[in-house]
Amino acid sequence: MLKYNDLRKGVIFLLEGEPYEVLEYSITAQGQHRRPVSKTKIRNLKTGAIISRNFKQSEEFDGAEIETKKIKFIFGHRGKYIFSEIDNPSKRFELTSGVLGEKTQYLRPAVELEAISFQEKIINIELPIKMDFRVVECPPDFKGNTAQAGTKTATIETGAKIEVPMFIKRGNIIRVNTQENTYVERVKSDTLY
Repeated sequence: MLKYNDLRKGVIFLLEGEPYEVLEYSITAQGQHRRPVSKTKIRNLKTGAIISRNFKQSEEFDGAEIETKKIKFIFGHRGKYIFSEIDNPSKRFELTSGVLGEKTQYLRPAVELEAISFQEKIINIELPIKMDFRVVECPPDFKGNTAQAGTKTATIETGAKIEVPMFIKRGNIIRVNTQENTYVERVKSDTLY
């Protein structure tokens, strides 16, 4: 049984029979008597819907029994994304962009991921926290450009846009934190795959 203050970022729990993942969490005191309330932003793992919800001290939740297994991304087309088991490429399944949300911006063919199963049905995927991508578009840097605190927007091979330091150039390989959508570091090797 989970209490309201156990709902930290990344915790998966059941709410009204549906599995939810906590995306943001903070505790504040509200009301005349200043009772603590946990303010959360949570995502339904089945539908991908994100909602903001406050929980009181008296509320308790069941942990969601989920399982994970290794999978591979094959391709995406018109909002549908096809995956397969690592060892058995003929065992395929499909998830929509509505369920996957922002995760789609980091999907490239043959990347290995984890499938999240709830009640023996695959409902979502989990990306590696850090992934490497090639920069395909990046404005040039020039001296004196400090208006943006020394960063610029680069486009990676999947089409996602990431704020990167001024020294990053087209063709560089960068490491990205997929949970925070942020640049981590430039990768020295040119061997990406």
